Amino acid sequence: MFSIMNANSGATVRATKTFSLDKEVLAEVKRTRGSLSESERVNRLLRFALDLERRAALEQEVADFFAEAPADRADRRAFQSASLKSWARDGCR
Repeated sequence: MFSIMNANSGATVRATKTFSLDKEVLAEVKRTRGSLSESERVNRLLRFALDLERRAALEQEVADFFAEAPADRADRRAFQSASLKSWARDGCR
């Protein structure tokens, strides 16, 4: 089962979907669910995992960007100085 937010009311709309889970995963879900239903526990774990995946992709994008940045300190300082001037001119600071 997965949830979709309804844009009009903000209510969660659920759709039933069948997945196969490893017995060890299912046992861990049951062990850690607390007062939640197993379905809600799985939904929370999936949301958390998807958020981690998005963050990891963003971190990789940042690392790739800075890997292409000038390695020379003088070039970095010039870039930083130009950026600060641009932001100040545009009212971003």
